[in-house]
Amino acid sequence: MAEYCDVAVPVPLDMVFTYRVPDGFSPQAGSRVIVPFRQQRTVGVVTALHDLAPKVAAKNLIEELDGGTAALSDELLKLGKWIAEYYLAPIGEVFRGMLPLNAEFRRSVVYRITDDGHVALHNASTLGSSARSKRTPADQDAEYRVLEQLSARDQIREQSLRSSTQASRALLDGMVRKKWIAREDASHAADASRTRQVATLKNADGKLNDNQKLLVDTMAAAGGRVAVAHLRELQIPRSTLGTLVKRGLVEIVEEPLELGRSTVAPRKSRDFEFNPAQRAALEKIRAAVDAHSFAGILLHGVTGSGKTAVYLAAMKSVLEGGCSSILLVPEIGLTPAVAADVHEIFGDEVAVLHSALSDKERAEHWHRIRSGAARVVVGTRSAVFAPVSNLALIIVDEEQDASYKQEETPRYHARDVAVVRAKYSNAAVVMGSATPSLESYFNAKKHRYELLEIPDRVEKRPLPEVELVDMRQEFQETGHEQVISRKLIEEIRLRLERKEQAMVLLNRRGYSPVVLCRTCGKSLECRNCAIALTHHKSARRMECHYCGFMAPVPKNCGSCGSEYVFFLGTGSEKLEELLHGLFPQARIARLDRDTVRSHADFERALNALNAGEIDLLVGTQMIAKGHDVHGVTLVGVVGADMALGMPDFRAAERTFQLLTQVAGRAGRGEVPGRVVLQTLFPDHYAVQYAGQHDFTGFYEKELRFRSWMHYPPYNSLANVMVRSAKLDETLRWSGMLGRWFEKNRHEGVRVLGPAAAPIERLKREYRYHFILKSPSRQKLNAVLRAMLAQAEKEKIPRTNVIVDVDALWLM
Repeated sequence: MAEYCDVAVPVPLDMVFTYRVPDGFSPQAGSRVIVPFRQQRTVGVVTALHDLAPKVAAKNLIEELDGGTAALSDELLKLGKWIAEYYLAPIGEVFRGMLPLNAEFRRSVVYRITDDGHVALHNASTLGSSARSKRTPADQDAEYRVLEQLSARDQIREQSLRSSTQASRALLDGMVRKKWIAREDASHAADASRTRQVATLKNADGKLNDNQKLLVDTMAAAGGRVAVAHLRELQIPRSTLGTLVKRGLVEIVEEPLELGRSTVAPRKSRDFEFNPAQRAALEKIRAAVDAHSFAGILLHGVTGSGKTAVYLAAMKSVLEGGCSSILLVPEIGLTPAVAADVHEIFGDEVAVLHSALSDKERAEHWHRIRSGAARVVVGTRSAVFAPVSNLALIIVDEEQDASYKQEETPRYHARDVAVVRAKYSNAAVVMGSATPSLESYFNAKKHRYELLEIPDRVEKRPLPEVELVDMRQEFQETGHEQVISRKLIEEIRLRLERKEQAMVLLNRRGYSPVVLCRTCGKSLECRNCAIALTHHKSARRMECHYCGFMAPVPKNCGSCGSEYVFFLGTGSEKLEELLHGLFPQARIARLDRDTVRSHADFERALNALNAGEIDLLVGTQMIAKGHDVHGVTLVGVVGADMALGMPDFRAAERTFQLLTQVAGRAGRGEVPGRVVLQTLFPDHYAVQYAGQHDFTGFYEKELRFRSWMHYPPYNSLANVMVRSAKLDETLRWSGMLGRWFEKNRHEGVRVLGPAAAPIERLKREYRYHFILKSPSRQKLNAVLRAMLAQAEKEKIPRTNVIVDVDALWLM
């Protein structure tokens, strides 16, 4: 067995660390181990085993997880290393993101008394409090209690010690500095299994008091088995159940909890009756899977063309062939409906992975996938790392969606990672969308992917008719600013009379996005960000949508004291209120991050919409994609062109995609649909092409602009962000890197900046950035790597220089 192993630990350092393998340990590449790192313990992943002794004394591994078996297969290890290399991310942080197993490691800190502490305790007990101490008498008493507790035991966990002595963390830190006590990290492996306690009634003989009789009667009425948590809700002392257990009348057992399932009903019976275009696409995908070699496929089908049915039929073929598949969806909002369809077809062989799961639920799903119990995986971006065996097919639904790009380290794009994983697995990857990203469609046109088209909706249903409403003309004709146009009001009223459903999109949550003083002209900004606070009327607060900062609704201007505070603009909350006023009899619901706090909230809203219990649904982009509600015949879009004013070269593409996707929610049943787009820029090509459902026309026009400005897909792009809580540090560091870029001209790489980021301050940090463009990914990567080396040489902390390769968000 090798004497040493290299371990990637989750720290922001681009390196691995060498540890000694103790006797009795048998790690392998890809296995998880607990290691000492600085003054604490952490979980790392073994990347290599060898006999090369490091230059400094190596510490021993502390514990093996997973019985020494590999948590990451060779294929996933290789994928993680590619992500670290391509996205310039620390390898340990990459592996941490790939393994959703936080529940299997429990952080724990313990304290013990030292010899100096024993002396201090003796002096305190014999001499009393010291008048010379800088501590208050209350703090000295707390120190005495801590020493007294620790003297009676070998060690005590921090939480227990603070609870029993009322000592603060600052007080314990001070005692550590005085060397009265020692702090040690005792973090260890933990059991992540999910269980519940169930009480079973054995017999009801013998004398019972009133509380005991109530408990026994409750259990008998439930068939003799009741969850202990339910019995705790009864208005009886907690000791009552314990007494019955001691008497042998009741037995308490631990039972595994069942995994939750989507409560959304499957959308329809999946008998897979396809039209010719769907059949042709399915046959191509099946042929690619059967070839057992890499194949990249872009499936471009209009909204409502039945792409999901093609995905499910392909996945069914893969499962019947003894292989596994992964289906990625962009947002948690699409997971319930897709999961319901997949569960309906594949039953218990499905695992669902998304951010709303608890750590223990994620770990349980992960182990089901790894053991082969679940061979169909559905989830958001991190599901691309699911440890399936015999992977044959990866499907990326709505491949253009920006939520596939992670906005924190490691900043990977799940679509691109899916392509690389499919290459390593000799599998097929299918990217599907009604509005493909320009990069994917460009690659398909260059024959890097195979392009499959589904040009028509299922059952030859027509695409919805789109009407553009010019809000400039609306203002001229009505004499005042309108949130909802007369045309949209008329169309909604018509749908309500016909007992049909409608959706109205406004991609901005809250009540009013700006609060302005009419006297001095200043707006109320977040104290942590250079962003205006949004008014949330029902919650009676101002809120920052970036950092979460909250403040009371102002009665006076914070700058000049004026009482003339004006609330400007409209968000989804205000739009809902306006619609309630216009249509008081209608059943109106709102779907945004203020009304959907959990996965269950989203499922309830979807179920109500599908059941026809909602007449009018108002929402942000959460309502725009993937939902297949046959009763919706009208979609209204308020502020259709808001994103066009953003300082972002992708603004037109995002606007076109959002408008096309939300328009596609209308007319998916028997009744044809209609869309009303309210816009201030009716002549803009993104709005025009969206109104005509013309993706190809938009693609060709947008591609010309990208070509002229050297933006993707013609060039690779990276965003380098320099940030610090101190403005002078941000300016100094960005100046250092700017001078280095100026001095070291790199052929084939164009550098823009440094410049203040469009949002100059975010989450208390000042931000300056560089944008790098190059037709060569290799040259761009080399320059970024050299820049990071220079930053390290200049002693700029690694966490203060953010490198975002293939950046989607430049704000």
